[in-house]
Amino acid sequence: MLALIVTSFISCNNGPTLQTYYVDNELKPGFTTFDIPTSFIDLDKVELSEQQEKAYNSINKLNVIAFKLDDKNADAYKVELKNVKTILKNPKYEDLMRGGNTNDGKFLVKFLGDIENIDELIILGNANDKGFMVARILGDDMNANDLVSLGTVMDKIDFEDTDINGFTDFFK
Repeated sequence: MLALIVTSFISCNNGPTLQTYYVDNELKPGFTTFDIPTSFIDLDKVELSEQQEKAYNSINKLNVIAFKLDDKNADAYKVELKNVKTILKNPKYEDLMRGGNTNDGKFLVKFLGDIENIDELIILGNANDKGFMVARILGDDMNANDLVSLGTVMDKIDFEDTDINGFTDFFK
């Protein structure tokens, strides 16, 4: 019986997760968080293809945590970015894409699930002079190709009258 309890306890503790990182840091100085349901994004003025509509309907919400770099928190920035990268090294997060450069910053896209049925898409972006952001796109059976097609209409969406506009100003 004791062996069963110990095994259960160990199997439940697979180390830190992005969810626990969000919860542990959302109220700390330097951090900003956003939870955005897809209904918040107004697509009335945008015409979607069938593939784009399928992608949009597969997304439930967007969770974002960002750390804004300033003169006083450079050491904390390095520690927090390292913490996020350590979490994302867990093999359960599959690589999808990487980019950027060492001067301006880098981005990393990972996912949970399989490429045809993604449950969570994770985007980590860091700008060496501004900070970093982790966006979790949560949904059901999201498809990587469909999500990429949705990206082409994002510049057509009017964010001016929404709280998302405040988020886009975060790194300015």
